[in-house]
Amino acid sequence: MRFHIQQESDISASTQLYNQICFAIASRHYPPGHRLPSTRQLAMQTGLHRNTISKVYRQLETDGVVEAMAGSGIYVRDQLKKKEVKESVHSKKTICDPQQEAKKAIDQLIQIGCSLQDARELLTKEVDWRIKCGARVLVSTPREDIGASMLIAEDLSPRINVPVEVVPMEELEKVLCNSNKGTLVTSRYFLQPLEKLAKKYSVRAIAVDLSDFQKELKMLKELNPGSCVGIVSISPGLLRAAEVILHSIRGNDILLMTANPENSSRLLALLRAANHVLCDGPSLSVVESTLTKNRSQMMRMPYIHCAANYLSKDTINQLKKEIGISD
Repeated sequence: MRFHIQQESDISASTQLYNQICFAIASRHYPPGHRLPSTRQLAMQTGLHRNTISKVYRQLETDGVVEAMAGSGIYVRDQLKKKEVKESVHSKKTICDPQQEAKKAIDQLIQIGCSLQDARELLTKEVDWRIKCGARVLVSTPREDIGASMLIAEDLSPRINVPVEVVPMEELEKVLCNSNKGTLVTSRYFLQPLEKLAKKYSVRAIAVDLSDFQKELKMLKELNPGSCVGIVSISPGLLRAAEVILHSIRGNDILLMTANPENSSRLLALLRAANHVLCDGPSLSVVESTLTKNRSQMMRMPYIHCAANYLSKDTINQLKKEIGISD
Protein backbone atom coordinates (compact mmCIF):
# COMPACT_ATOMS: atom_id res chain seq x y z
CA MET A 1 0.00 0.00 0.00
CA ARG A 2 1.34 3.43 -0.96
CA PHE A 3 0.77 6.51 1.17
CA HIS A 4 0.07 9.94 -0.29
CA ILE A 5 1.00 13.14 1.54
CA GLN A 6 -0.26 16.54 0.42
CA GLN A 7 2.61 18.83 1.37
CA GLU A 8 0.61 22.05 0.87
CA SER A 9 -2.29 20.90 3.02
CA ASP A 10 -3.51 22.60 6.20
CA ILE A 11 -3.64 19.09 7.70
CA SER A 12 -0.23 18.25 9.14
CA ALA A 13 1.80 15.62 7.34
CA SER A 14 2.05 13.53 10.51
CA THR A 15 -1.76 13.50 10.87
CA GLN A 16 -2.16 12.48 7.23
CA LEU A 17 0.30 9.61 7.64
CA TYR A 18 -1.13 8.51 11.02
CA ASN A 19 -4.67 8.23 9.65
CA GLN A 20 -3.59 6.39 6.52
CA ILE A 21 -1.57 3.84 8.51
CA CYS A 22 -4.48 3.35 10.93
CA PHE A 23 -6.82 2.73 7.99
CA ALA A 24 -4.33 0.29 6.44
CA ILE A 25 -4.24 -1.63 9.72
CA ALA A 26 -7.98 -1.43 10.45
CA SER A 27 -8.85 -2.71 6.96
CA ARG A 28 -6.14 -5.42 7.06
CA HIS A 29 -4.02 -4.07 4.24
CA TYR A 30 -1.52 -4.49 7.07
CA PRO A 31 -2.75 -7.57 9.01
CA PRO A 32 -1.75 -8.46 12.60
CA GLY A 33 1.93 -9.38 12.76
CA HIS A 34 2.75 -7.47 9.55
CA ARG A 35 6.03 -5.55 9.58
CA LEU A 36 5.52 -1.88 8.73
CA PRO A 37 7.86 -0.16 6.27
CA SER A 38 11.04 1.23 7.78
CA THR A 39 11.31 4.97 8.36
CA ARG A 40 13.79 5.07 5.47
CA GLN A 41 11.35 3.33 3.10
CA LEU A 42 8.49 5.65 4.08
CA ALA A 43 10.73 8.70 3.80
CA MET A 44 11.58 7.74 0.21
CA GLN A 45 7.92 7.08 -0.61
CA THR A 46 6.33 10.13 1.03
CA GLY A 47 9.09 12.73 1.06
CA LEU A 48 8.71 13.15 4.83
CA HIS A 49 11.63 13.46 7.22
CA ARG A 50 12.45 10.25 9.07
CA ASN A 51 11.96 12.06 12.40
CA THR A 52 8.35 12.82 11.41
CA ILE A 53 7.74 9.16 10.55
CA SER A 54 9.35 8.03 13.81
CA LYS A 55 7.00 10.39 15.69
CA VAL A 56 4.00 8.81 13.95
CA TYR A 57 5.25 5.29 14.77
CA ARG A 58 5.75 6.26 18.43
CA GLN A 59 2.18 7.59 18.58
CA LEU A 60 0.86 4.37 17.03
CA GLU A 61 2.77 2.39 19.64
CA THR A 62 1.44 4.57 22.46
CA ASP A 63 -2.08 4.01 21.15
CA GLY A 64 -1.54 0.25 21.22
CA VAL A 65 -1.88 -0.18 17.44
CA VAL A 66 1.69 -1.37 16.75
CA GLU A 67 4.61 -2.72 18.75
CA ALA A 68 8.32 -2.16 18.30
CA MET A 69 10.68 -5.14 18.41
CA ALA A 70 14.27 -4.20 19.12
CA GLY A 71 16.50 -4.78 16.13
CA SER A 72 13.61 -6.06 14.03
CA GLY A 73 11.18 -3.23 13.28
CA ILE A 74 7.63 -2.05 13.87
CA TYR A 75 4.84 -4.64 13.69
CA VAL A 76 1.04 -4.50 13.75
CA ARG A 77 -0.05 -5.73 17.17
CA ASP A 78 -1.31 -9.29 17.15
CA GLN A 79 -3.78 -10.29 19.86
CA LEU A 80 -2.84 -13.94 19.38
CA LYS A 81 0.34 -15.22 20.97
CA LYS A 82 2.85 -16.83 18.62
CA LYS A 83 1.98 -20.26 19.97
CA GLU A 84 -1.70 -19.69 19.31
CA VAL A 85 -0.97 -18.50 15.79
CA LYS A 86 1.02 -21.67 15.03
CA GLU A 87 -1.75 -23.82 16.49
CA SER A 88 -4.44 -22.08 14.45
CA VAL A 89 -2.42 -22.49 11.23
CA HIS A 90 -1.78 -26.16 12.03
CA SER A 91 -5.45 -26.80 12.76
CA LYS A 92 -6.40 -25.51 9.31
CA LYS A 93 -4.07 -27.97 7.60
CA THR A 94 -5.24 -31.11 9.36
CA ILE A 95 -8.60 -32.67 10.18
CA CYS A 96 -8.50 -33.70 13.84
CA ASP A 97 -10.54 -36.12 15.92
CA PRO A 98 -11.95 -34.07 18.85
CA GLN A 99 -11.68 -36.99 21.27
CA GLN A 100 -8.03 -37.58 20.36
CA GLU A 101 -7.28 -33.85 20.72
CA ALA A 102 -8.89 -33.87 24.18
CA LYS A 103 -6.70 -36.83 25.18
CA LYS A 104 -3.60 -35.03 23.88
CA ALA A 105 -4.49 -31.93 25.90
CA ILE A 106 -4.89 -34.00 29.08
CA ASP A 107 -1.64 -35.90 28.37
CA GLN A 108 0.23 -32.62 27.98
CA LEU A 109 -1.13 -31.32 31.29
CA ILE A 110 -0.09 -34.54 33.05
CA GLN A 111 3.39 -34.31 31.50
CA ILE A 112 3.91 -30.88 33.10
CA GLY A 113 2.92 -32.21 36.52
CA CYS A 114 -0.86 -31.83 36.73
CA SER A 115 -3.01 -34.52 38.30
CA LEU A 116 -6.18 -35.69 36.58
CA GLN A 117 -8.17 -33.59 39.07
CA ASP A 118 -6.02 -30.55 38.19
CA ALA A 119 -6.58 -31.21 34.48
CA ARG A 120 -10.34 -31.45 34.99
CA GLU A 121 -10.43 -28.17 36.93
CA LEU A 122 -8.26 -26.35 34.37
CA LEU A 123 -10.27 -27.55 31.39
CA THR A 124 -13.61 -26.87 33.12
CA LYS A 125 -12.46 -23.38 34.10
CA GLU A 126 -11.43 -22.62 30.52
CA VAL A 127 -14.70 -23.93 29.06
CA ASP A 128 -16.74 -21.97 31.64
CA TRP A 129 -14.76 -18.82 30.83
CA ARG A 130 -15.44 -19.19 27.12
CA ILE A 131 -19.15 -19.78 27.76
CA LYS A 132 -19.19 -16.65 29.91
CA CYS A 133 -17.51 -14.64 27.15
CA GLY A 134 -20.05 -15.93 24.63
CA ALA A 135 -23.06 -14.82 26.69
CA ARG A 136 -23.26 -11.41 25.01
CA VAL A 137 -21.24 -8.91 23.01
CA LEU A 138 -20.64 -5.42 24.36
CA VAL A 139 -19.60 -3.04 21.59
CA SER A 140 -17.84 -0.02 23.01
CA THR A 141 -16.17 3.18 21.78
CA PRO A 142 -15.88 6.61 23.41
CA ARG A 143 -19.17 8.47 23.75
CA GLU A 144 -18.07 11.16 21.28
CA ASP A 145 -17.85 8.47 18.58
CA ILE A 146 -20.59 6.11 19.71
CA GLY A 147 -21.65 6.05 16.05
CA ALA A 148 -18.70 3.72 15.39
CA SER A 149 -20.14 1.28 17.95
CA MET A 150 -23.54 1.50 16.27
CA LEU A 151 -22.00 0.65 12.90
CA ILE A 152 -20.17 -2.36 14.40
CA ALA A 153 -23.33 -3.54 16.16
CA GLU A 154 -25.41 -3.18 12.98
CA ASP A 155 -23.02 -5.50 11.13
CA LEU A 156 -22.75 -8.01 13.97
CA SER A 157 -26.35 -8.31 15.19
CA PRO A 158 -27.78 -10.22 12.18
CA ARG A 159 -24.77 -12.54 12.03
CA ILE A 160 -24.23 -13.73 15.60
CA ASN A 161 -26.79 -15.51 17.72
CA VAL A 162 -26.05 -13.66 20.98
CA PRO A 163 -27.26 -10.30 22.31
CA VAL A 164 -25.29 -7.30 21.05
CA GLU A 165 -25.28 -4.16 23.20
CA VAL A 166 -23.78 -0.74 22.52
CA VAL A 167 -22.13 0.78 25.60
CA PRO A 168 -20.12 4.03 25.67
CA MET A 169 -16.61 3.40 26.95
CA GLU A 170 -17.20 5.86 29.79
CA GLU A 171 -20.04 3.65 31.13
CA LEU A 172 -18.47 0.27 30.45
CA GLU A 173 -16.96 -0.34 33.90
CA LYS A 174 -20.33 0.26 35.57
CA VAL A 175 -21.94 -2.30 33.24
CA LEU A 176 -19.19 -4.85 33.95
CA CYS A 177 -19.56 -4.31 37.71
CA ASN A 178 -23.19 -5.43 37.44
CA SER A 179 -22.41 -8.41 35.22
CA ASN A 180 -19.00 -9.38 33.84
CA LYS A 181 -20.34 -11.89 31.32
CA GLY A 182 -19.61 -11.20 27.68
CA THR A 183 -16.98 -10.21 25.16
CA LEU A 184 -15.88 -6.60 24.65
CA VAL A 185 -15.64 -5.56 21.01
CA THR A 186 -14.21 -2.35 19.59
CA SER A 187 -12.18 -1.09 16.65
CA ARG A 188 -8.38 -1.22 16.77
CA TYR A 189 -8.31 2.53 17.47
CA PHE A 190 -9.75 1.95 20.96
CA LEU A 191 -8.47 -1.51 21.89
CA GLN A 192 -5.86 -0.54 24.49
CA PRO A 193 -8.20 0.94 27.17
CA LEU A 194 -10.66 -1.94 26.68
CA GLU A 195 -7.94 -4.50 27.26
CA LYS A 196 -7.28 -3.00 30.71
CA LEU A 197 -10.96 -3.29 31.66
CA ALA A 198 -11.16 -6.80 30.22
CA LYS A 199 -8.24 -7.92 32.37
CA LYS A 200 -9.75 -6.33 35.47
CA TYR A 201 -13.10 -8.09 35.04
CA SER A 202 -11.80 -11.38 33.56
CA VAL A 203 -13.52 -10.99 30.20
CA ARG A 204 -12.18 -10.88 26.67
CA ALA A 205 -11.51 -7.81 24.52
CA ILE A 206 -11.42 -8.20 20.74
CA ALA A 207 -10.70 -5.66 18.01
CA VAL A 208 -12.65 -5.99 14.77
CA ASP A 209 -11.29 -4.94 11.39
CA LEU A 210 -12.96 -2.53 9.02
CA SER A 211 -13.95 -3.24 5.45
CA ASP A 212 -11.20 -2.23 3.04
CA PHE A 213 -13.72 -0.03 1.15
CA GLN A 214 -11.95 -0.87 -2.11
CA LYS A 215 -15.01 -0.16 -4.25
CA GLU A 216 -15.50 3.26 -2.65
CA LEU A 217 -11.81 4.19 -2.86
CA LYS A 218 -11.66 3.16 -6.51
CA MET A 219 -14.65 5.35 -7.29
CA LEU A 220 -13.14 8.33 -5.46
CA LYS A 221 -9.80 7.95 -7.25
CA GLU A 222 -11.55 7.96 -10.65
CA LEU A 223 -13.69 11.09 -10.10
CA ASN A 224 -13.07 14.01 -12.43
CA PRO A 225 -11.18 16.99 -10.99
CA GLY A 226 -13.60 19.59 -9.68
CA SER A 227 -16.14 17.00 -8.53
CA CYS A 228 -17.90 17.59 -5.21
CA VAL A 229 -18.10 14.56 -2.92
CA GLY A 230 -20.28 14.25 0.15
CA ILE A 231 -19.68 11.69 2.91
CA VAL A 232 -22.47 11.06 5.42
CA SER A 233 -21.95 8.90 8.52
CA ILE A 234 -23.18 8.50 12.07
CA SER A 235 -19.54 8.15 13.15
CA PRO A 236 -17.61 11.43 13.61
CA GLY A 237 -14.37 9.45 13.73
CA LEU A 238 -15.08 7.84 10.37
CA LEU A 239 -15.84 11.25 8.86
CA ARG A 240 -12.56 12.71 10.17
CA ALA A 241 -10.52 9.75 8.93
CA ALA A 242 -12.25 9.80 5.53
CA GLU A 243 -11.56 13.51 5.17
CA VAL A 244 -7.83 13.10 5.87
CA ILE A 245 -7.45 9.99 3.71
CA LEU A 246 -9.35 11.40 0.72
CA HIS A 247 -7.48 14.68 0.95
CA SER A 248 -4.20 12.77 1.03
CA ILE A 249 -5.19 10.85 -2.12
CA ARG A 250 -6.78 13.65 -4.18
CA GLY A 251 -5.53 16.88 -2.61
CA ASN A 252 -7.52 19.95 -3.62
CA ASP A 253 -8.68 18.73 -7.03
CA ILE A 254 -12.04 17.63 -5.59
CA LEU A 255 -14.28 19.32 -3.03
CA LEU A 256 -15.18 17.22 0.01
CA MET A 257 -18.11 17.82 2.34
CA THR A 258 -19.05 15.72 5.38
CA ALA A 259 -22.19 15.54 7.49
CA ASN A 260 -23.80 13.62 10.32
CA PRO A 261 -27.37 12.64 9.31
CA GLU A 262 -28.70 14.27 12.50
CA ASN A 263 -27.48 17.69 11.32
CA SER A 264 -30.32 18.34 8.87
CA SER A 265 -29.16 21.76 7.64
CA ARG A 266 -25.60 20.58 6.94
CA LEU A 267 -26.91 17.41 5.30
CA LEU A 268 -29.19 19.40 2.99
CA ALA A 269 -26.33 21.73 2.01
CA LEU A 270 -24.19 18.69 1.23
CA LEU A 271 -26.88 17.05 -0.91
CA ARG A 272 -27.42 20.27 -2.88
CA ALA A 273 -23.72 20.64 -3.67
CA ALA A 274 -22.44 17.10 -4.12
CA ASN A 275 -22.21 15.16 -7.38
CA HIS A 276 -21.56 11.93 -5.47
CA VAL A 277 -22.66 11.02 -1.94
CA LEU A 278 -21.20 8.12 0.04
CA CYS A 279 -23.01 7.05 3.19
CA ASP A 280 -23.15 4.25 5.75
CA GLY A 281 -26.15 1.96 6.17
CA PRO A 282 -27.85 3.80 9.07
CA SER A 283 -27.60 7.12 7.19
CA LEU A 284 -29.10 5.90 3.90
CA SER A 285 -32.79 6.28 4.84
CA VAL A 286 -32.17 9.83 6.14
CA VAL A 287 -30.31 10.77 2.96
CA GLU A 288 -33.07 9.38 0.75
CA SER A 289 -35.90 11.03 2.70
CA THR A 290 -34.06 14.38 2.71
CA LEU A 291 -33.67 14.17 -1.07
CA THR A 292 -37.35 13.29 -1.53
CA LYS A 293 -38.57 16.16 0.67
CA ASN A 294 -36.31 18.71 -1.04
CA ARG A 295 -36.39 17.47 -4.63
CA SER A 296 -37.70 20.82 -5.90
CA GLN A 297 -34.64 22.60 -4.48
CA MET A 298 -32.15 20.33 -6.22
CA MET A 299 -30.39 21.52 -9.34
CA ARG A 300 -29.55 17.86 -9.98
CA MET A 301 -29.85 14.67 -8.01
CA PRO A 302 -26.51 13.34 -6.69
CA TYR A 303 -25.37 9.77 -7.22
CA ILE A 304 -25.88 7.92 -3.91
CA HIS A 305 -23.58 5.07 -2.91
CA CYS A 306 -24.15 3.19 0.36
CA ALA A 307 -21.24 1.19 1.79
CA ALA A 308 -22.61 -2.32 2.18
CA ASN A 309 -20.50 -3.22 5.22
CA TYR A 310 -18.51 -1.43 7.87
CA LEU A 311 -16.68 -4.58 8.99
CA SER A 312 -14.78 -7.10 6.90
CA LYS A 313 -16.37 -10.53 6.48
CA ASP A 314 -13.23 -12.21 7.81
CA THR A 315 -13.36 -10.29 11.08
CA ILE A 316 -17.01 -11.24 11.63
CA ASN A 317 -16.22 -14.91 11.01
CA GLN A 318 -13.26 -14.73 13.39
CA LEU A 319 -15.41 -13.18 16.10
CA LYS A 320 -17.99 -15.95 15.67
CA LYS A 321 -15.27 -18.53 16.24
CA GLU A 322 -13.98 -16.67 19.29
CA ILE A 323 -17.38 -16.75 21.00
CA GLY A 324 -18.16 -20.31 19.91
CA ILE A 325 -20.71 -19.73 17.16
CA SER A 326 -20.71 -22.08 14.18
CA ASP A 327 -22.44 -21.44 10.86
